[in-house]
Amino acid sequence: MDADKPPSSNGTVKPGLWRRLSQAFRSQPPSRDELLNQIREAKEDPTFDREEQAMLEGVMDVSETQVREVMVPRSQMVVLEHDQSFEDMLETIIESGHSRFPVLGADRDEVLGVLLAKDLLRYVGAGDDVDRDVTRFLRPVALIPESKRLNALLKDFRASRSHMAVVVDEYGGISGLATIEDVLEEIVGEIDDEHDIEEDAFIREDDALADGTTQHTVRAITRIDEFNEYFRTEFDDEDYDTVGGLVIHELGHVPRRGESIEFGGFMFTVARADRRRVDMLKVRRLDDSRAA
Repeated sequence: MDADKPPSSNGTVKPGLWRRLSQAFRSQPPSRDELLNQIREAKEDPTFDREEQAMLEGVMDVSETQVREVMVPRSQMVVLEHDQSFEDMLETIIESGHSRFPVLGADRDEVLGVLLAKDLLRYVGAGDDVDRDVTRFLRPVALIPESKRLNALLKDFRASRSHMAVVVDEYGGISGLATIEDVLEEIVGEIDDEHDIEEDAFIREDDALADGTTQHTVRAITRIDEFNEYFRTEFDDEDYDTVGGLVIHELGHVPRRGESIEFGGFMFTVARADRRRVDMLKVRRLDDSRAA
């Protein structure tokens, strides 16, 4: 059997995208656009399933996507201050559920390094006489421009064996951060962890915030009538079926992660999104936050 042709489940060779790609690479490599078109033509071709097709498109996209398109904006970064007490740092770490934290110096645009949560575990429950100066555990952090391409960033992550970089603007100020997970999600799609909302839960009440207010995690595909029933609101569902559609309409564009908007007595913050759609929202009733 021709090694270049994958067999089907019944042992016969399936022509299609695989053959076209193989032939293209044997002769003259096609342009990026031609290769993308061939991949997209596979929608009706059983050679690759939809997930494989989406992954191939994602691989092609990372060479064109800039860090600014996927980074966590500064307003949504969870950071530690170099002069914070150990107890305050620990509280921030527990509340966020993250494993890596940029540590800022006296200047808000000065990044001293990255602190790993596991480096603090040895001090949990230790007496007051133990030296808890965490700055000695800081690891180097890369500073990258917003225009850096994701494929180049992925190479940097692999070479340095790091998982996080701080993004700076043209003036050297911090504009956000990017992680290896952000890059990989552009290829394989969203990667959920234990802190993400369960797939069968459309609305989930989060733990109380530090200021005592209540926040909910809401899947963007939650129907507006379900949202209305849960929060006892009266959002119009005549033009839009889902909360995500309503938020996109109010913003006037597909938002990036971290963007927020106030309307209808609520603050909606995009917790998870890609360039095509909104996936998860953080929702807080404005009456709660203003009463705090």
